[in-house]
Amino acid sequence: MNQTISSIALVVPGYDEAIEFYVGIMGFELLSDANQGDGKRWVTVQPKGGGTALLLAKAQGPTQTAAIGNQSGGRVGFILQTDDFARDYAAMLASGVHFEEEPRVEPYGTVAVWHDPFGNRWDLLQHA
Repeated sequence: MNQTISSIALVVPGYDEAIEFYVGIMGFELLSDANQGDGKRWVTVQPKGGGTALLLAKAQGPTQTAAIGNQSGGRVGFILQTDDFARDYAAMLASGVHFEEEPRVEPYGTVAVWHDPFGNRWDLLQHA
């Protein structure tokens, strides 16, 4: 058996603002942006190094809207792994990304928590 997680849905307030952040600010690649009808689009983005893609899903209705930024119950829900923490941390700061803390060294690597403009909490992580 050969299985992978190809994408994870991330509920966002709007497609274009999510693309602007993840592609325009974070430098992710836009893999697809296809009209599905009824105002829905199939939008996927992925870090330039590859890996699992994010399916940017526009919130539909009050339940999904309430989940924006809190899909993991307030925990860090996503980990952006890097091969050069200092480089990416500096670039993200220069682009206006908000870090919740200063970088710290843990037994597993260097890490700092940041969040996207929608409230989703992420780790920037370079493994030890």
